[in-house]
Amino acid sequence: MRTTAWITLLLLAAIVVSPLAIAQDDKPFAEARIVLQLADGDAATQARVLNVANNLIKHYGGPDFVDIEIVAYGPGLSLLFPGNENAERISSLVANDVRFVGCLNTVESIERRTGKRPELIPVTIPVQTGVAQLVERAQQGFVVIRP
Repeated sequence: MRTTAWITLLLLAAIVVSPLAIAQDDKPFAEARIVLQLADGDAATQARVLNVANNLIKHYGGPDFVDIEIVAYGPGLSLLFPGNENAERISSLVANDVRFVGCLNTVESIERRTGKRPELIPVTIPVQTGVAQLVERAQQGFVVIRP
């Protein structure tokens, strides 16, 4: 009985610690891990999210010292459509290791509504559920911010 309790405790510890270890492997010198939430299609809001990402890189002294991910879903997914007016800024942030994550549930909703599946820019990391990505990142120790 005692052995079973120890095994259970070790398994629980592994479940709690392993996501943190995974999140920290990508950027071993990162002082902060931040996920920016984008659910708004407004151009000013999208520009603000990109500004925040850029300001965080500057604040922490470069891309090696901060881990940034932008999760776009709902109307915010339009940031990741080809031809977006922020394409140059997105490329610059990608060059600084910022990750852009797009919600496939939103893609599928748009396809059902319009009959056409929207394209996403090639740098987009697809996830099935954008909000779940935010939750998972929070569990991994990322700070979730909605600028």
